[in-house]
Amino acid sequence: MLNNWKVLITDYAWSSTEPERQVLAEIGAELIVAETGNEEELLTLAPIADGILTCWKPVRGCVIDTAKKCQIIARYGIGLDNIDIETATENGIIVTNVPAYCVDEVSDHAMALLLACVRKIPRFNDAVKSGTWDQNIGQQMYRLRGKTLGIVGFGHIAKAIIPKAKAFGLDVKVYSPRTSPDLIQSHGVKKMSFQELLKTSDFITIHAPLTAETQHMFSHDEFRAMKPSAFLINTARGGIVDTAALTAALQKGEIAGAGIDVLETEPPEADKVLLTLDNVVITPHAAFISEESILELELTAARCVAEVLTGQLPESVVNLSVLERLNLRAKSLMKIKSE
Repeated sequence: MLNNWKVLITDYAWSSTEPERQVLAEIGAELIVAETGNEEELLTLAPIADGILTCWKPVRGCVIDTAKKCQIIARYGIGLDNIDIETATENGIIVTNVPAYCVDEVSDHAMALLLACVRKIPRFNDAVKSGTWDQNIGQQMYRLRGKTLGIVGFGHIAKAIIPKAKAFGLDVKVYSPRTSPDLIQSHGVKKMSFQELLKTSDFITIHAPLTAETQHMFSHDEFRAMKPSAFLINTARGGIVDTAALTAALQKGEIAGAGIDVLETEPPEADKVLLTLDNVVITPHAAFISEESILELELTAARCVAEVLTGQLPESVVNLSVLERLNLRAKSLMKIKSE
């Protein structure tokens, strides 16, 4: 019997969806790729979708409510702030992510931003290319070894940062309120309160999800609490940092600089003051990118969809309570659990 499944891709950030197409073709599923991924288009496409793959476009409750056939929403990536998980769960829809995605790439990128800031790499490069050969432009530079790196969060990427930072001689501290001190200690680092981390860190790198709790976690008071010689690194989510507060802190010298891969608004407005500052290094939400990571992401997310549609339970279900609901759309999984 031929299947007639349809899987909707809301958006993607790579050149081709052929890997997903091949995975889903193996189970007889057809791929439908949205042209714009805006909500109006998704509202017209969601009703025919048995599964949804999404990268950055919002999949809000109104879209989910129209997706009457949908069994799974699979996120291309780790963070889930663009998916209304509560509404998906209420509708009996499984939500998955790719929790081990781009761990090497993002942890490398965070360290690269840290090094670019402290060693003034972009500033030196720009000066030399514009005809200035001067080692003394900008703020003074200090030795990295012996400085303190504060990590916000303790997921896969945060853990991957630890040995890389230690290799440069950094003393690593962690703020993760829901992680036990013993678990953090088992990785050879110490747990700190948020205020301690702000006051004692020479560098702070953010590796937390964007939630109501972490929205604008870094704002005016937090920057004032940091050392004036400190640098902020953000490769997590733009909304964790109050952009206006960061801009003011950099202008006033409340912190020394920042390395930013994510912003509250992407792409930023052309006249954004933050883009004009010499003490900030900005990359275009590119920390996750490598040829290897993108292929792994496409294949893993597509396999999650294929597994649910064919009655298998994927490893990365983020709303586990949905499996206990009587309205679970993946009926074959309900049967497996009852057995």
